[in-house]
Amino acid sequence: MSRQIALIVDDEPDIRELLEITLGRMKLDTRCARNLKEAREWLAREPFDLCLTDMRLPDGTGVELVHYIQQRHPQTPVAMITAYGSLDTAINALKAGAFDFLTKPVDLTRLRELVGTALRLRTADHDQPVDSRLLGESPPMRALRKQISKLARSQAPVYISGESGSGKELVARQIHELGPRAERPFVPVNCGAIPSELMESEFFGHKKGSFTGAIEDKQGLFQAANGGTLFLDEVADLPLPMQVKLLRAIQEKAVRPVGGQQEVVVDVRILSATHKDLAAEVTAERFRQDLYYRLNVIEQRVPPLRERREDIAVLADAMLMRLAEGSGQAPARLHPDALEKLKSYRFPGNVRELENMLERAYTLCERDEIRASDLRLTDAINSGGDSGPTSLAHIDNLEDHLEAIERDLILQALEETRWNRTAAAQRLGLTFRSMRYRLKKLGLE
Repeated sequence: MSRQIALIVDDEPDIRELLEITLGRMKLDTRCARNLKEAREWLAREPFDLCLTDMRLPDGTGVELVHYIQQRHPQTPVAMITAYGSLDTAINALKAGAFDFLTKPVDLTRLRELVGTALRLRTADHDQPVDSRLLGESPPMRALRKQISKLARSQAPVYISGESGSGKELVARQIHELGPRAERPFVPVNCGAIPSELMESEFFGHKKGSFTGAIEDKQGLFQAANGGTLFLDEVADLPLPMQVKLLRAIQEKAVRPVGGQQEVVVDVRILSATHKDLAAEVTAERFRQDLYYRLNVIEQRVPPLRERREDIAVLADAMLMRLAEGSGQAPARLHPDALEKLKSYRFPGNVRELENMLERAYTLCERDEIRASDLRLTDAINSGGDSGPTSLAHIDNLEDHLEAIERDLILQALEETRWNRTAAAQRLGLTFRSMRYRLKKLGLE
């Protein structure tokens, strides 16, 4: 089996020698270039499994080399070496398509981790099946899947924007599963569901005896995700003091457990999401601008379901098949009138709402056929505000109608907070007592 080859591009002989020795011990062959011209010559001669390049070169910049390799050798991961503290430079490199970055002086442990991840990227399976909730052949979904494949090849932080229920966590999982960290943990955390007083312990862990109730050492989310991906869902809900600590952990690639004296080095890729407008949260000074720029190196928008109505039929079929497999019964089919009803609905809750709607209809339908009436959609809701004033003629019972809306909103809030009733109440602007009363009234306890 032929050895893997790395291209090292740096005009400093000491750095080249250090990288050559380290990569040689990892059983890699190396080729060295002192500038952009020599790097291009090497790339024309043979294929490379990895490229490490300095940011400043005598005849140009490392970013220029990133662009060159992206265009001509897109399967070759490029890592940038930058001066310590040049975070803006590193972020620009990631935006240009660099796989990852290192800072000088080069930490050899971090270098070995980066090289290992880059080489796993070369063998990662990019043809894995897409989650059924990311199905669809509409232009927005084809574009999204193409972007996911690109994002999986990078270690850059990605901010996933989109409405509630549109599939942001599914996109994050797909980025993880198609990338070099696929065999390592994917750790999702809903930032709005953790009580603020426990947040530091949850993220960074704690030492035994560090506070009342700390009866043993506990690993935090960063340590649990080490080598893999940490997905910060609803990141806009982080309180400002925690935002400062999170920023430091991301920048230093290390965390200090509560009550601990020493920092623990962690290697995690950060993906984040929120249904809120994060830029607006920054403007309103509820979210730190420096953390925003650190998380939002690359932004990926997930389209709402109403922008891809042509995908509803294939999504519904996949969901009904999954429901049938789960219940051990025959799959139901959508009657054409039900499909038309779904296609004209605005879906404020997006794919998650479609899934809940079909699950309810599957339970209610007769003869394994879902008709429009089984969807329990009134034309008043169905219009979604597009067809002028709401018509009361289509509402048989106002109390039942309002109760159904209340139930759907509460269920959505509970699902988004992983059934944390306190967090769901906060999201809905309710007191916990009021939330408890509504759950009991609606039979949702």
